[in-house]
Amino acid sequence: MDKMSLAPQRVFKCFAQVNQIPRPSKHEERMIDFLLDFGKSLNLETRRDETGNVIIRKPATPGMEDRQTIVLQSHMDMVCEKNNDVTFDFSKDAIQTFIDGEWMKAKGTTLGADDGIGVAMEMALLEATDIEHGPLECVFTRDEETGLTGAEGMKPDFMTGRLMVNLDSEDEGEIFVSCAGGCRTFARFDYTEEALPAGFFTFSLSIKGLTGGHSGDDINKKRANANKLLARFLYSSQQKYDLRLIDIQAGGLHNAIPREAWCLCAVPAKDKESITADWNLYQADVEEEYSVTEKTMAFALQSEEQAKSAIEKNCAQRLVKALQAVDNGVYAICQDLDMVETSSNLASIHKVPETKTIDVNSSQRSSIYSARVNMANTFAATFELAGARVEIGEGYPGWKMNPNSEILRIAVEQYKKLFKKEPIVRGIHAGLECGLFSEKFPGMDMISMGPTLRGVHSPDEKLLIPTVQMVWDHLLAILKEAPKK
Repeated sequence: MDKMSLAPQRVFKCFAQVNQIPRPSKHEERMIDFLLDFGKSLNLETRRDETGNVIIRKPATPGMEDRQTIVLQSHMDMVCEKNNDVTFDFSKDAIQTFIDGEWMKAKGTTLGADDGIGVAMEMALLEATDIEHGPLECVFTRDEETGLTGAEGMKPDFMTGRLMVNLDSEDEGEIFVSCAGGCRTFARFDYTEEALPAGFFTFSLSIKGLTGGHSGDDINKKRANANKLLARFLYSSQQKYDLRLIDIQAGGLHNAIPREAWCLCAVPAKDKESITADWNLYQADVEEEYSVTEKTMAFALQSEEQAKSAIEKNCAQRLVKALQAVDNGVYAICQDLDMVETSSNLASIHKVPETKTIDVNSSQRSSIYSARVNMANTFAATFELAGARVEIGEGYPGWKMNPNSEILRIAVEQYKKLFKKEPIVRGIHAGLECGLFSEKFPGMDMISMGPTLRGVHSPDEKLLIPTVQMVWDHLLAILKEAPKK
C-alpha cells in the first residue's frame, strides 16, 4: 500500500495538512489559526472562544434541514514524544509519515493520529459537497492531552447541538459510551547536596526501549513502567551498598506509561564489580518477567566522570523508598464490566537543580469518583510519609452511560447494516472530553468512535489504514440517519 492508494483520499489529504502544522499541547496557536482560515475559506460560520477552541458550523444539505444538529468533536493538540536518537523539533517541524504494510507510522515520533485523524474527518466533511447531512457543528478543542483545559474552559453557549460524535477513540468496531475520570498528583522533595566521599565509583543506569503507551487505555496490558523498574533496582541496591544518588531523569508525560529512565549514582569503588553483576542479573530477571510485552528493552550501566557531590543521602533514601512503595498500574477491576475501574501511573521523576527539588508526577484514573480520590490519597500518603510536599489536582469527571441514547441506537443500527456484525459497546479507562461535556451541556447525548490506533503517546504510534475507511463510512451513515427535530 502506498500513499496514492490511501482511502478515503479526502480524509488522508486533510490528515497530511494537519501533520504539517506544529500543535503541541498548550501551544496550538498555529493550528487554531489554520482552522479559522479553513472555515472562513469555505464561507462557513467560524468562531474561536476565549480558551482557543474552534467551532465551524455547516448548514444542512438540501432535504435534510429538518434534522437535529449533530456535533462532531475532536482535539487539535497531540502528544509530542520522540526517540532519543531522533532530531526533531515539535515546535516547528512537520510530522514525517510512512506506510508499513497496512499501517501508517511516523519516523521516530508520535504520529499525531491521536487526534489528528479525527480533525481530518471533520475537515473532509466540512469541505465536501456530495455528502448528505443535517446541520453540523464541527468542534476542535485545544489542550486535551495535558489537562482537558479546552473542554474545561468551554462556555455553555458554545455548542447548540445535543447529539455528539466524539472522534477520539482508538478501536474500530467499538463504540464508547462512558469513560473514566482522572486527576494528577504531584510530589516534591527539597534536597541539598553533600560532598561525595573519596574512593567512590560514579556510573549511570539507563532503561530504554520499553513499549510504553497510554496510561489509561494501555494500563492493563502488562507493560513495564521504566520508572518503577529503575526504582526497584535502586531500592535493592540501597539495602546492600552505600549507594549515593547524584541525578535522576525518568519518564515524561503524565498520561504516558514511561518508556525510558536514567539516573547517575555512585558506590564505593570496592563494590563496582558487585553492583555491575547485580545489574546484569536484574536485567535477566526483568526480561523474563516481561518476556511477552517487552521485546526491545535495553539496559545499560556505564562508567561516568567522577562526581564531586550527590543528593543528601537521607533524602535520596526517602525518595527511593517512596518510589518502591507507591502503587502503579491496575488497582481494581469493575464489578459489572470486564474493564479497569481504578489505576495509577507513576509518570515522571526529575531532579531540578534550579529549584533544588526532585519532582514526581503521577496520574490516577477511575470510573468511580470515590475510588479515584482514594487512589490519589494512596499516592499522596506514600510520599508524605517520605517527607515530600504533595498536591492533588482537581481532576476531571467521568462520563456515565446513557441507557436511552438515541445517537447510540442509530450508530449500532448503521454499523450492523454496513458490516453485518454487532459493534462492541463499552466504556474506556481513559479520560475523554465527553466527561466534561456531560457536566457543561446537560442532556448531551454522546458516543465516541474512531479508527484503530496502537502505541499512542509513544513514537510507536500507528494508524491501521483500512479502518479509516470503515469509520468514515459509518460516520456518513450516522449523519444520513440523523433524527428529525
